[in-house]
Amino acid sequence: MSTAAKHDPDAGYEPAFAAPKNACDAHFHVFGREEQYPYYTLDLRYKPPYEPLEAYMKLARRLGFERFVFVQPSAYGFDNSCMLDAMAEVAPELRRGVVHLDETKANDAVLGKWHAQGVRGVRINVSPVRKSEAGFADHLRPKIVRTAAICRELGWHLDFLLPGWLTAELLDRIDCLKVEATLAHMGMFLARDGVQQSGFQRLLQLLRNGRGRVWIKLTGVYRMSKTPGFADAAPMARALIETAPDRLIWGSDYPHLSFADENSSESLFETFKSWAGDVATQQRILVENPARLFGP
Repeated sequence: MSTAAKHDPDAGYEPAFAAPKNACDAHFHVFGREEQYPYYTLDLRYKPPYEPLEAYMKLARRLGFERFVFVQPSAYGFDNSCMLDAMAEVAPELRRGVVHLDETKANDAVLGKWHAQGVRGVRINVSPVRKSEAGFADHLRPKIVRTAAICRELGWHLDFLLPGWLTAELLDRIDCLKVEATLAHMGMFLARDGVQQSGFQRLLQLLRNGRGRVWIKLTGVYRMSKTPGFADAAPMARALIETAPDRLIWGSDYPHLSFADENSSESLFETFKSWAGDVATQQRILVENPARLFGP
């Protein structure tokens, strides 16, 4: 895809004010040229764009972000080379990475190399639009257990991208893990079903009374809300902030893929700030919390 021809919803948009010092974008992706980094996943929901590190860093500088967590896109499957190559261009103390891993083929040499490169987490990635399927949670549990054991040895965390129905079915299992765990896109509970939906209420209860290892990513709101200004998602975001402000992190989800034409990274950041309200809460979610989870 030509960068010149691509629509850029961030063009000409300036944030009301920049992120605080040492703010961390805790969830974004990079994509290289297809001839260098071919994609292998057969059930792609999107054609991977060309979105190199320099395009993302231009945006990050505009927003004021200084720390970064690269997340492996589903399009590349278990080939993390595009992400790792991009990470190598950023100072080690400023970046971390979350890989996609075949836990049945993991070996100490590769894991050790990845750790030295700044990897600190592994994705458990299930399409967020997957329909409810009886027995699928039980099918996934062995993979979660094996991957959690690897993460525990390395001091890494598990990063879950799941449809909301699956998040609800796995909450108890995730809470019992002996590693930190993140839930992308607010657990993917659909905003149209509101704060009172049973799965979201169970998530709030877990955050209040669970074992204290679950973190929520305030990311990808356009994946779970379709209303103008994401008005129906605001009560859910604010309920999370009120319940567990010390267990939340924020990420741009750049480059937004199939949602890119309608969403600006900068306007999404402004939406987050409207949810968080006071500067102290923003500081906690953007700076203090990611430093605790990923390291200072």
